Amino acid sequence: METRNLSKKDRIINAVKNFGKLRPKLSHTSIMTVAALTLILFISFVIRLFPMRWEIDPTTGKTNLLLSEFDPYFQYRFTEKMVKDGFISWAIENEGKGWIDYQRWYPQGFYVAKGAFPGLPMTAAFLYKIVSMLGVGIDLMSFCALFPAIMATLACLAMYFLGKDFGGKPVGLLAALFLALEPSYIQRTSLGFFDDESIGIFALILFAFLFLKAIEEGKPASSTIKYALATGAVLSYFCAGWGAAYYPIGVITLFTLILIIMRRYTRKLFLAYSLTFGLGLLIAINVPKLSPNYLLTSAILPVAAVFGMLCLVEVITNMKTAKWKVISVIIFLGLILGGVIALWYAGYMQGIAGKFLYVINPLERETSPLYESVAEHRVSAWGSIYYEFGFLIIFFIIGLFFILGNLNNRNLFLLVFGLTSLYFACSMVRLFVLTAPAFSLLAAVGINGLLKPFVMLLKEPPKISVRKKFGLERVGREFSGIAVFLIFLILMVNLAFPMPRVYTQAYTPTTISGGSLSVSPQYLSKPVDEWINMLLYMRTTPLGATTVVCSWWDYGYWMTVLGNVTTLADNATINTTQIENIGFIFMANETQAMRMLKLYNASYILVFTTIRADTGGWINAGGDEGKWVWMAAISGKARERFIRDGFITERDMWNEKLDDVRALFGNYTLGWHFLGDKNNNNKVDNEELQP
Repeated sequence: METRNLSKKDRIINAVKNFGKLRPKLSHTSIMTVAALTLILFISFVIRLFPMRWEIDPTTGKTNLLLSEFDPYFQYRFTEKMVKDGFISWAIENEGKGWIDYQRWYPQGFYVAKGAFPGLPMTAAFLYKIVSMLGVGIDLMSFCALFPAIMATLACLAMYFLGKDFGGKPVGLLAALFLALEPSYIQRTSLGFFDDESIGIFALILFAFLFLKAIEEGKPASSTIKYALATGAVLSYFCAGWGAAYYPIGVITLFTLILIIMRRYTRKLFLAYSLTFGLGLLIAINVPKLSPNYLLTSAILPVAAVFGMLCLVEVITNMKTAKWKVISVIIFLGLILGGVIALWYAGYMQGIAGKFLYVINPLERETSPLYESVAEHRVSAWGSIYYEFGFLIIFFIIGLFFILGNLNNRNLFLLVFGLTSLYFACSMVRLFVLTAPAFSLLAAVGINGLLKPFVMLLKEPPKISVRKKFGLERVGREFSGIAVFLIFLILMVNLAFPMPRVYTQAYTPTTISGGSLSVSPQYLSKPVDEWINMLLYMRTTPLGATTVVCSWWDYGYWMTVLGNVTTLADNATINTTQIENIGFIFMANETQAMRMLKLYNASYILVFTTIRADTGGWINAGGDEGKWVWMAAISGKARERFIRDGFITERDMWNEKLDDVRALFGNYTLGWHFLGDKNNNNKVDNEELQP
């Protein structure tokens, strides 16, 4: 009996020992890498939650998360529709025509299926359903507010793996850290910024990672097919979620063209390119906003042209005589030219949408005051590049130097990615967020290339200095330590002194909690609740969803989603004529404006001004008092139409001269003159309105 008990005891002990052997064996390097990556991901998530300070009610202590900026409120409305009525309800309503939101762009409404990308709302709705099924008690608004920070953290994780493929774990960790702390990326993925960039940058990094894996040499064809299909799926997701999908499509097309020109064609490249765009575009054209017409846009047709070139190279490679090679090239060029001409004359070729054309050619934007009136569409000044990246610019340039010294396919892609994204960022301020992954990766490559020789010297055992040829001596370990310290010091200065932009971007209240004021956070000890209270008043008083409220287009989403009223325009800016009319309403006198308002059955007009109660001066001209110039410029484009329709006469019309605007249209926003109340409506003296 005792022997049997000992036998059982031994079996239990052996089982415990065998269970212990199942533990993963990690080296110290792996443990340090996992710890560092975890810390980076934690920093990435937490720093984006800094605006939560202003989401806490100072009287009750309750947290009421709201979205930031304006577009996220439409994304929320779209997500709410999917959560309540189903994932595809927006596409199948109205006998298959799709959801038309009549609370926007009254009276015609907004055709959501044809005017919006479903990628972000569908992703958020799907994840919210899962979270709800798991029993997590969180409302949809709060979930959407936290969603960007979660996706930014996942993007940093994806950046680690992409960087690891370029230069090992050090490059991966540095690239993830730089992306986590990149100011523009923080701004576009902070608490409440529920917009396309939150999934777009993640998809962009994943797309690059998978495509480079697909064309990697030394892997079997099955690996290429697997990665290419995954790349195509990510591309279709990108197309369904963000209009900037033109960019990764263009980068891969240009990259492939350069490989062909440099005679680096391989069948692996042909297979990866074909499967990626074949699957990606096949799925993308089923998105209602894109439709099959997407394939005929001037931004997508080059994909087909490069595919034709790949086919041509494959055919030529298998030809033995030069004669047939020349004939094949001539036939190919003839088919391409003939196809383009035929499509053009048949009217099937479509141009790029205006805002994308303005990015490619910044000079074109001068023809569109509406486009120029949006602050994030402005051309970037050269100084803003340093303001954005600081001393990392040095390492970015060094990174370019290192990849040019070893221009393999992977580094060639990074070169194309870095230079093109930098060009577009210089063309539009908003697109700094598109540069963030490439810049982070190149800066990481630069730092790794600089540190590697010094770190290797530090790891070597001490040696007696040996004089070499030409009287040169070996660099000592102490000099290597100094070099490493200096690089570390530059990085710390970039992130610590005096007040880096990364913190100012993170530590900023959401737009609505800040009262839509461009005021430094240190001056806001609590939320500015004027907008929140006004929208709550709209929702709780008997205005109703059918009440039409006229305002400048900036505030349309807020009033529709939070105020539950019908608006004439919002940030979608789909109807230039209607925005011109709204600009006219604000710039014209009461008699002229009322005639226009009656056409829209508007019951109320919302005017937002930022006059200080104590001094009477402006607060950074953040309200309509700072936007009147664009109201005049945009409506001024419709001069002939207003005269023709009888709203004004030749004498009443304003021109581009500031003095004429002030003199002829003194009843701006139906109340007061630019520097005084010309018609004595509000009884405000000039002195009280000095900016």
